[in-house]
Amino acid sequence: MASLEVNRKRLSLTLMTSLDARFGHTMLQEVKFDLTTLPNVGFSLAILLKSMGKKRKHSETKAVEPTKKDDNTIEERPKRTLLGWKDKPEVKETDAPGVFRNKEKVLVTCSRRINFRYRHLMLNVVSLLPHCKKDNKVESKSSKGATLNELVELKSCSSCLFFECRKHKDLYLWMAKSPNGPSVKFLVNAVHTMEELKLTGNHLKGSRPLLTFSNNFDNNAHWKLIKEMIIQIFGTPKEHRKSKPYYDHVFAFSIVDDHVWFRNYQITVPHNESDKVARGGLDKMTLVEVGPRFCLNPIKIFGGSFGGPTLYENPFYVSPNQIRALEKRQKAGKYAKKVKAKTRRKMHQLANPLEPDEYADMWKE
Repeated sequence: MASLEVNRKRLSLTLMTSLDARFGHTMLQEVKFDLTTLPNVGFSLAILLKSMGKKRKHSETKAVEPTKKDDNTIEERPKRTLLGWKDKPEVKETDAPGVFRNKEKVLVTCSRRINFRYRHLMLNVVSLLPHCKKDNKVESKSSKGATLNELVELKSCSSCLFFECRKHKDLYLWMAKSPNGPSVKFLVNAVHTMEELKLTGNHLKGSRPLLTFSNNFDNNAHWKLIKEMIIQIFGTPKEHRKSKPYYDHVFAFSIVDDHVWFRNYQITVPHNESDKVARGGLDKMTLVEVGPRFCLNPIKIFGGSFGGPTLYENPFYVSPNQIRALEKRQKAGKYAKKVKAKTRRKMHQLANPLEPDEYADMWKE
């Protein structure tokens, strides 16, 4: 390799030549020529540079042989950090492409000023769903939809069960898929908690349930939608970290009088060795109710999460406020009937006066 260095005072040429290439390393020699003191050496330098260029071309055209890696190579030591030795990143086994994995998580919360009975019902539902997350109470306002959608996103959930209590009497249940919907609003009736019933059934906490539905869920489109939402919300995902790999209870959903009735049963089998159930034999299996019990009356189905376009509206739904108003009117009608009866009695007495009694003033003396 040759390089030309130009200075202000003198002109010099620095020449780096390779002396021997037979060794493993390259030996270099630096030769400096002062062109001002040696004006006649230019021709010989040109010849030398030309010959070096030819040798360099021959050396560059040699093919570089690929280096073979030995099988017995030493592994690199892990890096040391302040928190300890940092191992190599482990490659996680990913699911095969095209395989669906259920990662459903449900947020369960309630509104403020909820009744103690409805709060116990919510806690019973939380104990039945190992894949749910509980959160603080939310104010029941017109803007509750945006608040709940934000909470669902913060908790990294995909569904929501919101128990909304109004006037300390009426309980409404929202089933919503966040953030794009749909959502269903129910009126909850006939509430009976586990503590209130004190039934003999008892199943393992965190075990996966079997979901059963009556045949009339497939009759109409809105019942099919409600069934699909119930399956996604109440069905425990497979291999969830908080669930047990057993099926020892059943969630029964049935439609009676356009209402969804919920029951929870334990699957019991005999424990004696002589009475063990054969594989596939269901004759000796029995169902024992565990609780809780409640009835869902669908009000509306919305296209979005906690709102949006109305997809279905129940024509047979009567709000609890209307029922209470009718009861008050009936009570008010009873009072009006009593007042009318009194006025009629007075008019009758005036129209038909009694004859004077001759013995009326006998004992006044």
